[in-house]
This record gives sequence, structure tokens and C-alpha cells, in this order.
Amino acid sequence: MLSTTQAANDSQEAKPEASAKQQFQPLEQVTKPNLTTAELAFYSNLAEQTWRVKACRETFPDGLKPLRIGGRLNWPTAGAKKLCGVSA
Repeated sequence: MLSTTQAANDSQEAKPEASAKQQFQPLEQVTKPNLTTAELAFYSNLAEQTWRVKACRETFPDGLKPLRIGGRLNWPTAGAKKLCGVSA
């Protein structure tokens, strides 16, 4: 039987993969047509929740109208590049 300390140590050893931060390629190199909310938040330096609120209230910038697919938001890459001042 495992002690509480051993069980806690075992669960902490399994977490590094889950807590690893996502790596995003530079926006100039992105070729897919849509970005996830997490990607848009990273590139725009705004919180994911900020973009979710903008989608809900429909206060998003021109060219960034989100596509709602299966309960998720997908944002046009071209609009994100325009917002961040990156050439498309």
C-alpha cells in the first residue's frame, strides 16, 4: 500500500507532460486557414477569455469574425496576421 506522500509524488511525476507550455511557430510561418483561440491569444498577447468574450459580444476586429465549429471557435489566420501587422 502506498503512503500519501508516495502517491502524491507519483502523481506529480506524471504531470510534466500535461503542464508543458504549448510551442507556437512564428505567425509569419503559419499557413493553415484558421487559428485556435489559444493560438490567437498567444499571437495577439491577449487572454483566451478576452477573445471568447469578443466572439460572444461580436466586438471582434474587422477580418476576425470567428467560425463556430462544434462548440469551438476558429479564427481566420489572415485576420490575425492583419491584426498583428504581419504580411500575409
